Amino acid sequence: MKFDFTTRVFDKEKITLAGTEEYIVRGGRHLFNRLPDAFQGIRKIGVIGWGSQGPAQAQNLRDSLKEAGSPIVVQVGLRSGSASWKSAEAAGFTESGGTLGEMMSVIAESDLVLLLISDAAQAELYQDVFKAMKKGATLGLSHGFLLGHLKSQGESFPATMNVIGVCPKGMGPSVRRLYEQGRTTDGAGINSSFAVEQDIDGKATDYAIGWAVALGAPFSFMTSLEMEYRSDIYGERGILLGAVHGIVEALYRRYVEQGMSTEQAFNETVESVTGPISELVSHKGIRAVYDSLSGEDRQTFEIAYSAAYNPAREILQEIYDEVASGNELRSVILAGERMKTYPFETIDNTPMWKVGAQVRAQRSPGGTPLNPFTAGVYLATMIAQIDVLSAAGHVYSEIVNESVIEAVDSLNPYMHARGVSYMVDNCSTTARLGSRKWAPRFDYLLNQLAFPRVDAGAKADPALIAAFTDHRVHSAVETLLQYRPTVDIAVPM
Repeated sequence: MKFDFTTRVFDKEKITLAGTEEYIVRGGRHLFNRLPDAFQGIRKIGVIGWGSQGPAQAQNLRDSLKEAGSPIVVQVGLRSGSASWKSAEAAGFTESGGTLGEMMSVIAESDLVLLLISDAAQAELYQDVFKAMKKGATLGLSHGFLLGHLKSQGESFPATMNVIGVCPKGMGPSVRRLYEQGRTTDGAGINSSFAVEQDIDGKATDYAIGWAVALGAPFSFMTSLEMEYRSDIYGERGILLGAVHGIVEALYRRYVEQGMSTEQAFNETVESVTGPISELVSHKGIRAVYDSLSGEDRQTFEIAYSAAYNPAREILQEIYDEVASGNELRSVILAGERMKTYPFETIDNTPMWKVGAQVRAQRSPGGTPLNPFTAGVYLATMIAQIDVLSAAGHVYSEIVNESVIEAVDSLNPYMHARGVSYMVDNCSTTARLGSRKWAPRFDYLLNQLAFPRVDAGAKADPALIAAFTDHRVHSAVETLLQYRPTVDIAVPM
């Protein structure tokens, strides 16, 4: 699928990714002075919700518009009695100052409504939201979940509103943290996709791009809300959260059973993924991990990759089918009701994560090994995810962001800092549910299918390795690395 767009405010650039042409908009703080033009006709932006994305987006928008000298008011809307009210006040939003109010009142007053409440809450409240919105206002989403839910109900968005999406390719805390780092490094931030589902006045595209620029996105690319929710919900259940959690759990137990100490096993799994493997991929690309290996280590990588690819591809195809069919969306809505009785609990109580707290406390610079077996399993799963998305027709900017950039530049650093629960539970409710549901499946399939092949003496598959080394994604990643900020995210320990 190919996307093109017209903008009267920003400059679009044509890039070639894996042999296909796409258009992006490069970001940067020097573009903040264009925000008043981009948001022409907007007097108030209502940010609804204070979950993963709400705090970051409200603060980034407020700060960017202030820097641009714009009079646009950013107002946070929360339910009456919300436990998040005090947190919003601590971030500088106040009822007395006209920047904090009851959710439906804020929706009714806003020209641009950014609906950032949980997906289950959107499914429950969308009719009330639509009724509250002013005629001609714009609905902004940071996830295409609501579109998928409407389609499953045989419904659609009201024809009286613009509907746009801006979807940062990282958790909310990363969106805010890198924006703050960007005060001294122009362009530091989280990439974002944008979508225009309905445009009733010809302004929707610039509203969307302006929103992405104001959040601090180094670059933004176009998709559709449907392709976004498919890739996003799928990716969270895959290499971004669920798969990496299942992989390191399975590898940790394997290494301990093979005689490693628990501390070494943690170093050779979690620390290897979040340290040298992620660092190489982030700065030099996926292929750089393979190229850094030689001799026996390269052979070990190839054996692990060959054993893991097909089991990973099988489960990742199942996940994509569940998302595309609407089954996974329905499971999120059903979980919303269950969670009233069974709320989230921590997911770092296994022996590995308890050992991890000790390992993190004793880290020394440069002391983390790049384990070739771990790298083979991890990158086999990453490539399998990429192949499923490519076969489903997603553009490569979306594929790379949802399978590579978000993993190594936004999520893995949080696991590196404090563990898997800190990484997963800083994400949306939908992401957290998916990680908990699918991580055990990856763990199980590795133990049932991949590891037995290795233990039975299976050799590397030359065809699979050739497909990896010659994969089109490597050139796409190389191109997008040119837009990577020079700064790495600094996650508080």
